[in-house]
Order: sequence, then C-alpha cells, then structure tokens
Amino acid sequence: MEKLHTALNGQIANWSVLYTKLHRYHWFVKGPHFFTLHEKFEELYNEAASVVDEVAERLLASGGTPVATMKEYLAVATLEETNGETTANEMVASLVEDYKHLKEELKGLAELSEQHGDDGINDLAVGLLVKLDLHIWMLSAYLGE
Repeated sequence: MEKLHTALNGQIANWSVLYTKLHRYHWFVKGPHFFTLHEKFEELYNEAASVVDEVAERLLASGGTPVATMKEYLAVATLEETNGETTANEMVASLVEDYKHLKEELKGLAELSEQHGDDGINDLAVGLLVKLDLHIWMLSAYLGE
C-alpha cells in the first residue's frame, strides 16, 4: 500500500505544480489569442485544484497522508515548475508535454491500484487519463499538430 500512497502523493504534487504553472500562464499570456487562452488556463487550473482535492481525499480514505505544502510539492513533483515560457505557443506546448507526462504516471497508478485491488483509485486514475487525452488533443490542435 505504501507504493500506492507514494504514487498518489506524486499526483498531488504534480497537479499542485501544474495548478501554479497554469495560474502563471493565465496571468501572463499575451497576444491575439489572449481571451481564449486566458479563459482556458483558468478552466484548467480550476480542474487541477479539483484533482488535487480528489486525490488527497482518496489518499486519506485509504489510510495515507497527503503532501500539503509547497516545499513538499516541489520535493515530490516530477513536473518542472516552469521553463520560462513567455509566448502563448510556448505555454501551450509546455502544457502538452506536462499532460503527456502526467498521463504516463497515471497509467502506472492505474496498474498499481489494480494490483492492490483498489477500484476507487483505479477509477480516479482512468477518469483522469480520459481527461488528459482530450486536453492533449485539443492543445495540440491549437498548436497545429
């Protein structure tokens, strides 16, 4: 169960870093797509906040202790806080990479939860995978990929 709790804390940390990154993008995006991206980044950071809460509650329900400070998030996260993105396209491209990274880790979480017979965590991981597929597709389409 410890591996499962560690994986859940990894998700909490990564989605917390992503939340902060999305807020940064929301505040600093510029250019002809400002209104579209400003709104989209807000939608995505609200989603990230919801994911953090859901994963933390699932971790608590399974007897674990969620990481809960910025220091812990940065120590545990495998996502980069920022790569100095300044243009809208750099921001969107960075999100595509972050979502792909999260997707790979969520696949591992889904497998691990299946091994532990935890259907709740498995459902959570699979549900997030579906969301990430959609985000990756839409953001890649924005980039013309």
